[in-house]
Amino acid sequence: MTLNEPAFFDLPTPTGPMRVHHFVPAGGNRCPAVILYSEIFQVTGPIRRLAAKLAGEGFEVFAPEVYHEYEVPGAVLAYDQAGAERGNFLKFEKPVPAFDADARELIEWIVSRERGYPWQGVGTLGFCLGGHLAFRAALYPRVAATACFYPTNLHTADLGKGQQDDTLARSGEIEAELLLIWGRQDPHVPLEGRRKIYETLTEKERHFQWHEFNAAHAFSRDEGPRYDAAVSRLGWELTLELFKRKLSVPAYA
Repeated sequence: MTLNEPAFFDLPTPTGPMRVHHFVPAGGNRCPAVILYSEIFQVTGPIRRLAAKLAGEGFEVFAPEVYHEYEVPGAVLAYDQAGAERGNFLKFEKPVPAFDADARELIEWIVSRERGYPWQGVGTLGFCLGGHLAFRAALYPRVAATACFYPTNLHTADLGKGQQDDTLARSGEIEAELLLIWGRQDPHVPLEGRRKIYETLTEKERHFQWHEFNAAHAFSRDEGPRYDAAVSRLGWELTLELFKRKLSVPAYA
């Protein structure tokens, strides 16, 4: 499926305009929407390629700049030590309610447009920090399916300013189907952390899939030595199956 040229728009939020990158199939037909949350580095080349790839599968993809309050529109942090330090600083500087407001404003904008939104819900997808944000966005009832690749700070509950989030504690509120994908060699989410998340979701009887692979953190980022193309393909196929099954359901089915 061919795509329109990638575009962007600035969405008003309570903490200022948020740049949102927009990827959509050509032809003008309405498509189910997916919000793609980036790593701590914002909307980098690898994230843009993933967004375009997903749009090519028949989805309208929105990639917000998660640090819009702190960086100029269009800012991308480098995949180096300085970029990692800045990104990690900001994920503990931005208050959790601001992350929540960003999600709420974007979801409401998607489903409330004049053209309408004829499906039961939107999808969320995220990697690293974005995996946590995608999971947290699933607390919003308009989210029908969520895919999280190696979500960080979920087991430690320390996202945001004050480092005391309630994402996992509130996971019993999630009605979306969840897909969680992990690398067993990921030091950011060790075995004990993965067990905590799995046991919490099981105890709360959530509808979720769970997949672990022998791979490092950021194995889906197609730059750098940790990229694992084979494992990435497996995770991608699982993600597409979830979204195609859950997001194409008409609103009044």
